[in-house]
Amino acid sequence: MIANPRPRALLLTLAASLLLGGCSGYRPAPEGFSAATMQPYQLDAGDRLRITVFEQESLTGTYSIDQAGYVAFPLIGSVPARGRSVQELEGAIAAKLREGYLRDPDVTVEVDQYRAFFIMGEVGAAGQYSYVPGMTVQNAIAIAGGFTSRANQNDADVTRKINGEVITGRVPISDPIIAGDTIYVRERLF
Repeated sequence: MIANPRPRALLLTLAASLLLGGCSGYRPAPEGFSAATMQPYQLDAGDRLRITVFEQESLTGTYSIDQAGYVAFPLIGSVPARGRSVQELEGAIAAKLREGYLRDPDVTVEVDQYRAFFIMGEVGAAGQYSYVPGMTVQNAIAIAGGFTSRANQNDADVTRKINGEVITGRVPISDPIIAGDTIYVRERLF
């Protein structure tokens, strides 16, 4: 008696479709995903700022953006910083200081320390690391101890907040990252 080859072929086809279907869980980065790296830096919780008010030593200092997205500043209280550029925050602080405190304040804001990025998956030491402007996914992987022997070394999944929305996309390892990104290095299939 000869065995019917159809059930075996059907099982192989089903297994291949399940395997390939699992590969399509993430899509390539959506339109505009990389454009976020070209925009002016958006401040957020965890950034530490150096704020200078010309000829006002008592106001000049280092300030952190709290979890709610505000900078606590002398005289004027909490100033919203989340989602603003450095120039926008300079203008907001100067405007509040003009409201009865200083006649014509000259305010400068610089990022003293950027918020961290996070990396996980198939890297030597997953975790939280300090961001440096101009970093790529490959730089981040190097900081995290490099690839493990099982890592997919072609691309990675990056999750970032764009205009208040959290978006994940698959990018080549040569793509730039921004502060606050979460990078996931997947395991290769073979």
